[in-house]
Amino acid sequence: MGDRLKGKVAVITGAASGIGEGTARIFVAEGAHVVLADMQAEKGEQLAKELGAATFIKTDVTSEEAIEAAIDHAIRKFGRFDCMVNNAGFVGGVGPIADFNAEHWHSTLAVLLDGVFYGIKHAARALLKQGEGGSILSTSSIAGLRGGYGAHAYATCKAAVVGLTRSAASELAAKQIRVNAVAPGGVISALTLALIGETAENIDDLAAAGSPMKVAMYPEEIGQAFAYLASDHARQVTGQVIVVDAGALMAPEPAPFHSMPSGFMGPPISPRRGN
Repeated sequence: MGDRLKGKVAVITGAASGIGEGTARIFVAEGAHVVLADMQAEKGEQLAKELGAATFIKTDVTSEEAIEAAIDHAIRKFGRFDCMVNNAGFVGGVGPIADFNAEHWHSTLAVLLDGVFYGIKHAARALLKQGEGGSILSTSSIAGLRGGYGAHAYATCKAAVVGLTRSAASELAAKQIRVNAVAPGGVISALTLALIGETAENIDDLAAAGSPMKVAMYPEEIGQAFAYLASDHARQVTGQVIVVDAGALMAPEPAPFHSMPSGFMGPPISPRRGN
């Protein structure tokens, strides 16, 4: 595909499926070596074998030690470390706020927020020690940027990822370590299919119908955004959140003002002129 990431080494959490898998495929196609960090050992090992320039390590992102071990594995295996992609996730707890289960709340935060914190922390440590700059990336969501797109705990975590991204970016910029996030909209994946109870044959049309741009979105398209941010093409970009959602955040449904006949609403106002 290209060489935007030639010679770079990345650790991607949640890399055995969904956005993580799509991102891993794009990274390898762009010349990177990748550590696939995931709990799904069979899928992870199979993907590593398929990609070639990849290795798998079983990783529970709720464990700080496991995140540190994944980064250490990258350095031992490939001799360096350039990029962290904090992507592992799930929906987690759901339900109305008045009945939201506290245990489900904390379990969700453990994966979607604590896991990102551990990833940023230990990626920063390794990159600072290496002394050559680097890139730390995380998966946020449009659910963290606007209400109503996700469950309460999920939306809270994805909003917090944005805040942590910007906070870490402000500290690490002087060391040439860039910290950014990608906020996807609805992406077709095995998780999506399970959530809505649809088959792969139907999902393309359904996803396109619900998209402002009338196109379905796939994990590799999110991977392209991550690849840009990880590459030297984005060397001036830090503390940013790239939204990849086919316009869902901007225009969840057609604005009525855009479909009205051209005209003016309200009393005419004459421009003020000098005395």
